[in-house]
Amino acid sequence: MKKIASILSLLMLLVTSIGLPVQAEETEQIDLAENSKSAILMEKDTGKILYEKNAKDQLPPASMTKVMTLILIMEALESEKITLDEKIRISEYAASMGGSQIFLEAGEEMSIEDLLKGVAVASGNDASVALAERIAGSEKAFVKKMNEKVKELGLKNTHFANTTGLPAENHYSTAHDMAVMAKELLKHEQITKYTSIYDDYLRKGTEDEFWLVNTNKLVKFYDGVDGLKTGYTSEAKYCLTATAKRDDMRVIAVVMGADTTKKRNADVSKMLDYAFQQYHSEPMFERFEVIDQLKILKGNLDKVDVVTGDKVSILLKNGEKIESQEEILEYNDNISLPLEKGQQVGVMKLKVNGKVMSETALIVNEDVKTANVWTLMKRAMANFNKAN
Repeated sequence: MKKIASILSLLMLLVTSIGLPVQAEETEQIDLAENSKSAILMEKDTGKILYEKNAKDQLPPASMTKVMTLILIMEALESEKITLDEKIRISEYAASMGGSQIFLEAGEEMSIEDLLKGVAVASGNDASVALAERIAGSEKAFVKKMNEKVKELGLKNTHFANTTGLPAENHYSTAHDMAVMAKELLKHEQITKYTSIYDDYLRKGTEDEFWLVNTNKLVKFYDGVDGLKTGYTSEAKYCLTATAKRDDMRVIAVVMGADTTKKRNADVSKMLDYAFQQYHSEPMFERFEVIDQLKILKGNLDKVDVVTGDKVSILLKNGEKIESQEEILEYNDNISLPLEKGQQVGVMKLKVNGKVMSETALIVNEDVKTANVWTLMKRAMANFNKAN
């Protein structure tokens, strides 16, 4: 018996030493999105990926395409190229869009805010095209801007052929790229004012009153969800780019290719549950918070405020605390005039507990042009008088 016990002990030792895999990250052992072809879970401020599954597979994004459409709409609002109360006349082409729509009529006038609701809440293809035409002149020109933004964001596996997500050749994205686009859209915090609406009305009080109901039911049924965009075509199946915020942490969950809305929502809920159960976020800086001043030798301004391009937070495992913190500012080597408001001039790395935990773009908060000779002379005389 002792001999048999010794042999069994030896076998157990061999199994434990060479037969078992090294313990991997917990999320690699859990399928949080068993019903979806592709999925990703990301913390918004840091961009930290908490879970992924086939996240770089190119797939049709359906109406999740409108995340990019909304980015360009929000940028146009922020730059005051358009205003919420402006009314625009609907073209025949915009009114002719099929699929999800708010039933715009050619020649009808509607405010940009109501059209924005039509996109954000009801996924209106007609509203998307109407806004695209107002911003860029035509849907084709707007799509060009969409693909330029794709390149700006460094996305390698996305290309758009329209503003709506209706089936088209050479129109694809990935769960990873959709999460990055969602992160960019959420810089414009006002967007969740619209994507969180569960129901509302357009043309209220008229005979053409239209009831808007959010295609993202998690807005009503999952605590903290306030966006962003659903998608469905027979090719793409059921897709969702969702975001939720609890306390100081906002996360983004993307699923693509689920067979039903129930399975799609179950996968997203499971990923969100995991994020909120395992992690918490510590806010550090707000978007556009002044971090430094950049001296400009030959600018019309002698110095300009350098601000954060996005909100800055630190993601920690539950129970983990900040013991030490350091901000490291790294400026670009080739900063030259003129500088445009919002132009990136460097990055800020946030080092916590001895490890770099986030990296955020540093931008200038106003335009800086090349100074004329008279300005440079006055500045030189002022510096001379100070020195004496």
